[in-house]
Amino acid sequence: MSVLMEFAMFPTDKGSSVSSEVSKIIEMIRNSGHSYKLGAMGTTIETETLSEALEVLNKSYIILEPHSDRVYCSVKFDIRAGKMGRIQKKLSSIEEKIGKVEK
Repeated sequence: MSVLMEFAMFPTDKGSSVSSEVSKIIEMIRNSGHSYKLGAMGTTIETETLSEALEVLNKSYIILEPHSDRVYCSVKFDIRAGKMGRIQKKLSSIEEKIGKVEK
Protein backbone atom coordinates (compact mmCIF):
# COMPACT_ATOMS: atom_id res chain seq x y z
CA MET A 1 0.00 0.00 0.00
CA SER A 2 1.05 3.57 -0.58
CA VAL A 3 -0.42 6.42 1.46
CA LEU A 4 0.17 9.94 0.22
CA MET A 5 -0.70 12.56 2.80
CA GLU A 6 -0.54 16.24 1.98
CA PHE A 7 -0.89 18.47 4.98
CA ALA A 8 -0.27 21.90 6.40
CA MET A 9 -0.07 22.48 10.13
CA PHE A 10 0.93 25.67 11.89
CA PRO A 11 0.17 27.79 14.95
CA THR A 12 -2.25 30.64 14.40
CA ASP A 13 -1.12 32.72 17.35
CA LYS A 14 2.53 33.40 16.40
CA GLY A 15 2.14 36.28 13.98
CA SER A 16 2.54 36.43 10.23
CA SER A 17 5.65 34.23 10.01
CA VAL A 18 5.52 30.70 11.39
CA SER A 19 8.52 29.22 9.56
CA SER A 20 10.38 28.71 12.83
CA GLU A 21 7.63 26.44 14.15
CA VAL A 22 6.98 24.70 10.81
CA SER A 23 10.69 23.95 10.35
CA LYS A 24 10.55 21.79 13.50
CA ILE A 25 7.85 19.66 11.86
CA ILE A 26 9.88 19.35 8.64
CA GLU A 27 12.93 18.28 10.65
CA MET A 28 10.86 15.53 12.28
CA ILE A 29 9.60 14.38 8.85
CA ARG A 30 13.14 14.43 7.43
CA ASN A 31 14.32 12.24 10.32
CA SER A 32 11.34 9.86 9.96
CA GLY A 33 12.81 8.08 6.95
CA HIS A 34 9.61 8.60 4.92
CA SER A 35 9.76 10.10 1.46
CA TYR A 36 8.44 13.67 1.39
CA LYS A 37 8.13 16.73 -0.81
CA LEU A 38 8.06 20.18 0.74
CA GLY A 39 5.74 22.68 -0.95
CA ALA A 40 5.06 26.36 -0.44
CA MET A 41 1.68 25.71 1.19
CA GLY A 42 2.03 22.18 2.51
CA THR A 43 4.10 19.02 2.63
CA THR A 44 3.40 15.68 0.97
CA ILE A 45 4.67 12.56 2.69
CA GLU A 46 4.46 8.93 1.57
CA THR A 47 4.06 6.07 4.02
CA GLU A 48 3.24 2.38 3.65
CA THR A 49 0.22 2.49 5.97
CA LEU A 50 -2.44 4.93 7.08
CA SER A 51 -1.30 4.41 10.68
CA GLU A 52 2.19 5.66 9.81
CA ALA A 53 0.75 8.75 8.11
CA LEU A 54 -1.46 9.48 11.11
CA GLU A 55 1.54 9.04 13.39
CA VAL A 56 3.39 11.78 11.46
CA LEU A 57 0.32 14.00 11.79
CA ASN A 58 0.12 13.35 15.52
CA LYS A 59 3.85 13.98 16.04
CA SER A 60 3.48 17.25 14.16
CA TYR A 61 0.77 18.36 16.54
CA ILE A 62 2.82 17.27 19.56
CA ILE A 63 5.65 19.51 18.32
CA LEU A 64 3.38 22.58 18.11
CA GLU A 65 1.01 22.03 21.03
CA PRO A 66 3.32 23.14 23.88
CA HIS A 67 4.08 26.44 22.11
CA SER A 68 0.67 27.46 20.82
CA ASP A 69 -2.84 27.99 22.08
CA ARG A 70 -4.30 27.36 18.62
CA VAL A 71 -3.12 25.07 15.79
CA TYR A 72 -4.51 24.97 12.24
CA CYS A 73 -4.32 21.82 10.15
CA SER A 74 -5.58 20.78 6.73
CA VAL A 75 -4.94 17.29 5.39
CA LYS A 76 -5.65 15.22 2.27
CA PHE A 77 -5.01 11.51 1.69
CA ASP A 78 -4.54 9.40 -1.45
CA ILE A 79 -4.48 5.76 -0.38
CA ARG A 80 -3.72 3.19 -3.03
CA ALA A 81 -2.76 -0.45 -3.19
CA GLY A 82 0.53 -0.83 -4.97
CA LYS A 83 4.11 0.20 -4.95
CA MET A 84 5.77 3.03 -3.11
CA GLY A 85 7.47 5.96 -4.84
CA ARG A 86 4.29 7.66 -5.98
CA ILE A 87 5.34 11.21 -5.10
CA GLN A 88 8.05 11.24 -7.76
CA LYS A 89 6.02 9.12 -10.21
CA LYS A 90 3.14 11.59 -10.12
CA LEU A 91 5.44 14.55 -10.71
CA SER A 92 7.35 12.79 -13.48
CA SER A 93 4.12 11.82 -15.24
CA ILE A 94 2.94 15.43 -15.39
CA GLU A 95 6.35 16.75 -16.42
CA GLU A 96 6.51 14.16 -19.21
CA LYS A 97 3.08 15.18 -20.49
CA ILE A 98 3.94 18.88 -20.34
CA GLY A 99 7.13 18.17 -22.29
CA LYS A 100 5.11 16.35 -24.98
CA VAL A 101 2.66 19.25 -25.27
CA GLU A 102 5.39 21.88 -25.60
CA LYS A 103 7.21 20.11 -28.46
